[in-house]
Amino acid sequence: MNELVQRLVSTTGVEGPVAEKAIGIILDFLSKEAPREKIEPLIAAMPGADALLAAAQSESVAGGMGGIMGAANRLMAAGLSMGQVQSVTREVVAYAREKAGEDAVGEIVGAVPGLSQFV
Repeated sequence: MNELVQRLVSTTGVEGPVAEKAIGIILDFLSKEAPREKIEPLIAAMPGADALLAAAQSESVAGGMGGIMGAANRLMAAGLSMGQVQSVTREVVAYAREKAGEDAVGEIVGAVPGLSQFV
């Protein structure tokens, strides 16, 4: 994940710890919204993703807003502006495409309502 964190720092201007948290939040969102059989290979293809996902899941607020708006709210609470939310999400998805393949990520994006407008 260091490669992705550094990429986010250089392309979006977020701090390293914020980038790590944002990656975890995005992966947590995907793990809740995408079909399990599609997200597990993605997590496996991104070394270190499981640790960031686990950290985000431990911080997830029960009863909070879910779905894409809930993820956006969590990202903004982590310190991202609305513009950075979109930039970070695009970079994470681009990185996932590099690691897991276009087809695998395309199926995930297609399976999650509203996600295509952010990526």
